[in-house]
Amino acid sequence: MSYDVAAVRNRFPALRAGTAHFDGPGGTQVPDSVARAVADTLTSPIANRGRVTAAEVTADDIVTGARQAVADLLGADPRGIVFGRSATQLTFDLARTLAVGWGPGDEVAVSRLDHDANVRPWVRAAEAGGATVRWIAFDPATGELTADDVAEVLNERTRLVAVTGASNLIGTRPPVTQIARLVHDAGALLAVDGVHLTAHAPVDVAALGADFFTCSPYKFLGPHCGVLAAAPSLLETLAPAKLLPSSEEVPERFELGTLPYELLAGTTAAVDFLADLTTADGTRRERVVASMTALEAYEDDLRAHLEAGLGALPGVRLWSRAAHRTPTLLMTFDGHDAADAYRFLAGRGVNAPAGSFYAIEASRWLGLGDTGGLRVGLAPYSDRDDVDRLLAGLREFLAVR
Repeated sequence: MSYDVAAVRNRFPALRAGTAHFDGPGGTQVPDSVARAVADTLTSPIANRGRVTAAEVTADDIVTGARQAVADLLGADPRGIVFGRSATQLTFDLARTLAVGWGPGDEVAVSRLDHDANVRPWVRAAEAGGATVRWIAFDPATGELTADDVAEVLNERTRLVAVTGASNLIGTRPPVTQIARLVHDAGALLAVDGVHLTAHAPVDVAALGADFFTCSPYKFLGPHCGVLAAAPSLLETLAPAKLLPSSEEVPERFELGTLPYELLAGTTAAVDFLADLTTADGTRRERVVASMTALEAYEDDLRAHLEAGLGALPGVRLWSRAAHRTPTLLMTFDGHDAADAYRFLAGRGVNAPAGSFYAIEASRWLGLGDTGGLRVGLAPYSDRDDVDRLLAGLREFLAVR
């Protein structure tokens, strides 16, 4: 399907300010329909969920609608969609719940490639129970994390493996399906951080083999909240800490307190927007897959244009080198500080931040310490003019001595 980026850009009020946004990996801009959904919910009669008053029904319909929308986005079961404040919060809650059954002799494996939200919750939970933490390495020269890297840390004592679907720092997309087979053959569970992946490619949680999959709507054009997807039957086996009168049902038993109805309405609107990125027909799930496939191809083409331009600039070192990756580039500069490049570009209306972006283990493993580099991330609204402005700004920055 063709991808009309001009039509997409027209739906983003924030772009009218004239800034070129390459900061999407930290949170995307939102289309008009998402903002309207949030505002309409806040100004509609609403109450705690129920099926008696109209206000209760509105709230209940928003929640069930959002579960179905996210399920359509991820190829998941809506009965296994859990909402929370953030992917980080949901992972901490999940880790504490699973760790109740861990003790000395058990092992948990985390990767050097991951955002700390899929590292520290598991490390802390393992330490609290006396379990051993194993570290999955990746190749700093290529940025690749392979199934063999995971196999090196697996054994009969492994209880859980945590790995990213795509690195938010350098874009690497590990072979999650292959990794899942190894993990399950070892009798362990697989927790996949899908926050960065979900924004750039079609996702099928079951096909990936993820037992737990987290993502964040604000990374794919929606509002600030978090999502955990899992099979309802697996969630039924877990007993999270909760208030006595709160529901024992799945997924409600994992959701602490009243849900943010306006943010869930915005999440549904974001999924609907993604489903309509192309003119494909079919169910919402079918349209989402078609749209995200077209977006993936569009972003790959734009990334190639960006990389060609960066290759012509002196003193630019790219750390995003994996064969299969998202359109997210980390770079450093000979004789220049990435933080200075960040500020220089911002002064010219180009937002490309510098740092390690909570992927602290990955940044250190690459030899970049805690400072990382300049991260450039493409989004559904990025176009060639944005890229050319970035390249022109970097060319000007690198000429400054």
